[in-house]
Amino acid sequence: MSRSICVVTGSRADYGLLRWVMADIEAAEDLTLQIIASGMHLSPRFGQTLDAIEMDGLTVDWEVEMLLASDTPSGVTKSIGLGIIGFADAYERLKPDIVVILGDRFEALAAAVAAVVGRIPIAHIHGGEVTEGALDDAFRHAITKMASLHYVAAEPYRRRVIQLGESEEKVFVVGGMGLDCIERLQLLDRSELEESLGCQLGTRSLLITFHPVTLEAESSLEQLGELLAALEERGDTRLILTLPNADPGGHGHAGLVEEFARSNSNALVVTSLGQRRYLSCLREVDGVVGNSSSGLLEAPSLGTGTVDIGSRQLGRLRAPSVLSCNPLRAEISATIDRLYSPDFREILKVRVSP
Repeated sequence: MSRSICVVTGSRADYGLLRWVMADIEAAEDLTLQIIASGMHLSPRFGQTLDAIEMDGLTVDWEVEMLLASDTPSGVTKSIGLGIIGFADAYERLKPDIVVILGDRFEALAAAVAAVVGRIPIAHIHGGEVTEGALDDAFRHAITKMASLHYVAAEPYRRRVIQLGESEEKVFVVGGMGLDCIERLQLLDRSELEESLGCQLGTRSLLITFHPVTLEAESSLEQLGELLAALEERGDTRLILTLPNADPGGHGHAGLVEEFARSNSNALVVTSLGQRRYLSCLREVDGVVGNSSSGLLEAPSLGTGTVDIGSRQLGRLRAPSVLSCNPLRAEISATIDRLYSPDFREILKVRVSP
């Protein structure tokens, strides 16, 4: 008898990590794949990335509209409420045997709450991690307590999930999901990537993503301003900037990034690169700068250096290829200089990822 496995995806980022899980479920003879798309996937503001799922040959069984135009704390809270209602309707119709949820975003939290109340077991991926500067930290641990099965990226995360009170027999170390994507995707070479982006990378290039620091809401925009001020000094460097997630304060961040690109001819803003282009870009640039988790999870395995800024990712495991600094323009600039130093470039030749 086939079991129905329902995979929830709410953003470009988690879909990239879940894509091969979905494909393998669909290929399994004793499993039936169900997909629920929600959050940023359904928003033109974030690139309407629902299309990317369908272009990969996968069928979305249900769409949960939950994002409000407001990105204030009140607006995001209401989005969570709408999400719980929408996921309740989806589960009632699809009747899955298990719901697969990855990570820690508020869309994932809404999906987990509805599943728990509906008495549907949850398989949670990437639990046990710590991100001290983000609301996601609390969401992640809350989903852990609601889940029945836990698939974590490293041994310290397994220990943390067990410490939270989960049964040792239900926690499995499977590695970082993004590394599966690196193994299984045919990445673009440099010329193909440049053609896709519509620009040359040049002799120096950086990939920049800076998400709102949701536990430091008042200073988050100021921190982004410090980063952009440091980048403005690098007129000889191709800057590829991606827009932030749908977090509280995200609209303000996006506006500042777009304004920066209009004033700097070496800057390119891309709403959503998609997993293949993003990983290809991550491989071809000199470094990734900002506070995206990809700088800690995927970049080390591609031999790319990371400048991790501020507190958003504090608590995560770090490879030797990750440089950390405070969100101050002088520190950011000095750390980018270190990224280009001969000693650091030697470190990148040894691809070590925790």
